[in-house]
Amino acid sequence: MDSERRSVTVGVLGVLIVGASVPVTGMLDGYPVITGQALRYALAGVLLLGWARLLGRPMPLPALRDVPSLIAVAATGMIGFQACLLFAQRYAEPGLVAAFLGGTPLVLAIAAPLAAGRRPSLGTVTGAILAGLGIAVLSGGGAARWQGLVLAALAMVCEALFTLLAVGLLDRLGPMATATWSCCVAGVGGAVVGTIAEPSGAWALPDGRELIALGYLTIVVTTLAFVLWYSAVSVLGADRAGVLVGLMPVAGLTVSLAMGMQDFRFSQLIGVALVSSGVVIGLRRREIGEPGALDVEVIDDVTADDPDHDRAQRPGERDLLDEFRPAADRGEPQCEIHGAEGNRLAEGDLAVLGQRRDGERLGDP
Repeated sequence: MDSERRSVTVGVLGVLIVGASVPVTGMLDGYPVITGQALRYALAGVLLLGWARLLGRPMPLPALRDVPSLIAVAATGMIGFQACLLFAQRYAEPGLVAAFLGGTPLVLAIAAPLAAGRRPSLGTVTGAILAGLGIAVLSGGGAARWQGLVLAALAMVCEALFTLLAVGLLDRLGPMATATWSCCVAGVGGAVVGTIAEPSGAWALPDGRELIALGYLTIVVTTLAFVLWYSAVSVLGADRAGVLVGLMPVAGLTVSLAMGMQDFRFSQLIGVALVSSGVVIGLRRREIGEPGALDVEVIDDVTADDPDHDRAQRPGERDLLDEFRPAADRGEPQCEIHGAEGNRLAEGDLAVLGQRRDGERLGDP
C-alpha cells in the first residue's frame, strides 16, 4: 500500500508538471515544430543517460523486440502528439482541443485492461468519465473546422498511445530506461523527418525566449516528468494511472490564473470538482463484483500441487506456486486478497482465483 501511495504521489507530480507547462509550450509557437521537438527529446535523452550514470543505476539496453515499441512511442506519443496538438490549434479553438484530450482517461481505462486480457474496472471507467467531463467544463469548448476536429482526435489517440505502447517496455526495461530510449529515438527520428519535410526551415537558432522554453521543457517536463509518469504507470497500471491525466488542465488553469492569462469563472470550480472526484474514484482499488476484478478464495493444499504445473502453463514467467510457498514455509496465516491483476501476487500472499476458475487451471492466462 505504501508503494502504491508513493506511486500516486509520483504520478500526480508528473502530470502537474506537464499541465503547468502549457503556457511555456506556447512560447515555441513560431519555432519549427518537428525539429524543435526532436532537439528537446535528444537533449533529454542525453540528460537521462548522464543522470543514470551519476546515480550508478544500470541502464538496460533495449532488445530487438523493443525497437518497434520504442519507435511507436516516439512517433505517436511524443513527436506525433505535439505536432497534432500544435496544428489542431490552427483550425480549432484551444478549448475544443482540450475538451477532446479529456477523453484520454476513458481511452486508457478501457483499452489498457482489454489489451491485458481482462475486463475494464467499473470504478476506473467511472472515474475516467468524471475526469473527462471535468476537463470539458474547464476548457469551455469552442468552435472548430473539420481539420481541427480530426487533428484534436488524433492528438487524444497519440496521448493515450504514449502510455499504452510503453506498458511492455516498462515490464522489460523499467521506467528510466523506457523514458531514456524513447527520448533518444524521438530525437533521432524527429531530426530526420523534420529535415526531410522542411529542408530549408527545419533548423533555426532559438531566440532568448525560445531557448528558455526549450530548456524548461527539456529538463523539467521531459527529463523529470516522463520518468515520474512511467514510474506511476509501472505500479498503478495504465488504466488507473490514466485518470491522473485529468489533473493536467487543472495545473494549466492554476498557472494561467496566477499569471493573469485567464479570467476566473465559477464553472471552473465545477470542473475541478469533477476532475478531483474522478481521480479519487478511478484510483480506488477494485472490489469483488466489479467488472475486471478477480474473486479470490483460500485453499489449503495449494503448495502440494505439482510444482511444475504453473511453470509449464506459463513459460518464461515466475512459478506462481513459488509465490505461495514462502508463507506456508514460515507458518504465516493464510489470507485473502482482492484485485490481483494478471495473477501477480505479492510475496507471502496465499490465494487462488475463484468462482469461474478451476483450481487445476491456477495461473492459466
